[in-house]
Amino acid sequence: MALLNILRYPDARLHKTAAPVTVFDESLKKLVRDLADTMYAAPGIGLAASQVDMHKQIIVIDVSERHDSLVVLVNPEIVDASGVSDIEEGCLSVPGVYDIVERAERVKVRAYDQNGKPFTLEAQGLLAVCIQHEMDHLTGKVFVEYLSQLKQQRVRAKLAKQLRKSA
Repeated sequence: MALLNILRYPDARLHKTAAPVTVFDESLKKLVRDLADTMYAAPGIGLAASQVDMHKQIIVIDVSERHDSLVVLVNPEIVDASGVSDIEEGCLSVPGVYDIVERAERVKVRAYDQNGKPFTLEAQGLLAVCIQHEMDHLTGKVFVEYLSQLKQQRVRAKLAKQLRKSA
């Protein structure tokens, strides 16, 4: 079990665009395991490879209470979305910050599993929001960037204060 270092906002590396995965090998499977271990240990319900400075289109998610329903999405693409969600979001890269971002309530995603097998997943509620949130990381966007400038300034101040306290 390898726990990876999660980048913290406003680290510039969080704004890199992730590249599609083209090789489905043992190193990809190890990265997926490490991402899952890191997410569970944090603890969180979703983690994108971009958050650990591995800029590949890989997401792990588990919104189950018992942490026994890991979803792995490689090269995910939303092919349909509907409704509007009002679920409050948080992020392992922005600890202690929560807010509502307008997202689709339901999504249909086309992706590959860690073995390179294509599949389609229909999700709603928290899982749908989590998928959209993590997919934003793959394009270099952090959820707080949807918030007003004032809220973003407050987030940066709060995180700077947390960093000073931990130093």
